[in-house]
Amino acid sequence: MGSSRMALFGDVVMPGTEAVDPYHLPPPAAWLALTEPQRMALEVLSLTAVRRLLSNLAPGDGHPVMVLPGFLGSDGYNATLRRFLKSLGYRVYGWGQGQNLGPRGETLDNLMDRVAMLADRYGQSVSLVGHSLGGIFAREIAREAPSRVRQVISLGSPFGRGRHSGSYPARLFEALNPTDDLPVALDDLHRAPPVPTTAVYSKGDGIVNWRTAFQNPEFAHGATQNIQVRGSHCGMTLNPTVWYVIADRLRQSVEDWQPFSANGLASVVVPKHA
Repeated sequence: MGSSRMALFGDVVMPGTEAVDPYHLPPPAAWLALTEPQRMALEVLSLTAVRRLLSNLAPGDGHPVMVLPGFLGSDGYNATLRRFLKSLGYRVYGWGQGQNLGPRGETLDNLMDRVAMLADRYGQSVSLVGHSLGGIFAREIAREAPSRVRQVISLGSPFGRGRHSGSYPARLFEALNPTDDLPVALDDLHRAPPVPTTAVYSKGDGIVNWRTAFQNPEFAHGATQNIQVRGSHCGMTLNPTVWYVIADRLRQSVEDWQPFSANGLASVVVPKHA
């Protein structure tokens, strides 16, 4: 992926200059950030309560799925979600890159190779599920190799304009990934990749401004959808509603993708989809 030009946070700037964000958005309210641990704990408890119901969801077709962790996370953080997806019959893999510290070294090239290996092994394109920064990676992989990616599901991923000012981890990301180590290019992360793309977001996100995790229809296509859930940022991969949405999206046919539609009780726990 050496030819790819991308900047994961903020607009691209020349080395030695400060990042400028012309699409300024404020970070989430302080109380949302401070209550992330408590709200994540509630999501874990709710998952425990309804996990048996989730296990009764219709199985999938067994195609390969890769789950990518968020910034500072690793495959261990997503292990529970991966076990759930395996129980539905999918061939599920982590990203296999250790802790996600950003596009350091050959991380992006290694991910491209891993997706290509899975697609070739199973003779099927790969669904990518990415939490936070992992979702940004997933979108970029799909942009670079759309024939190998079946769909992208991002969970609270700040790919939209204004993410630099609207994300608490942005400064830490820049400290670990100096601007002179990132390719210099125009910022196109807000444009949906050319595959079915689902952006899951929460207005209760305490880490990134939810508007940056929402796909602007102006830069989308017919197989793009935003789905709002209730919950925290850090608990996205342990949120039972998110599990339900992911399971529904993974069951979509390659030839006949349909937008998410919640019926019955699901329409209560999934407040908005557009």
